[in-house]
Amino acid sequence: MIADTSLGKVLTDDKGMTLYTFKNDVAGNGKSACAGGCLVNWPALTVASGAPSKPAEATGDIALITRDDGAMQVTYKGLPLYRFINDKAPGDTKGEGVGGIWFVAKP
Repeated sequence: MIADTSLGKVLTDDKGMTLYTFKNDVAGNGKSACAGGCLVNWPALTVASGAPSKPAEATGDIALITRDDGAMQVTYKGLPLYRFINDKAPGDTKGEGVGGIWFVAKP
């Protein structure tokens, strides 16, 4: 899904929560660099089965990677997607720029 926020249009999960990318991930390598303690604050966007649908306004491909823990994580433009634990309501973008390595996923 896509939502309008104070940062413009961003990708969201099915509950309207903003999705993020991690600068330490490498697009297209099929791996997530966020593990262990990182996942406490930045939970991976995962699905039980099947590929999620691509929002009409999205310009990149939606796909899945298999995380080291076996979970299926959603990717956009080859980058794994995450939520931010401090975003409490749909449209929150509190994770933008955290540590200089987390950024909202833009369509």
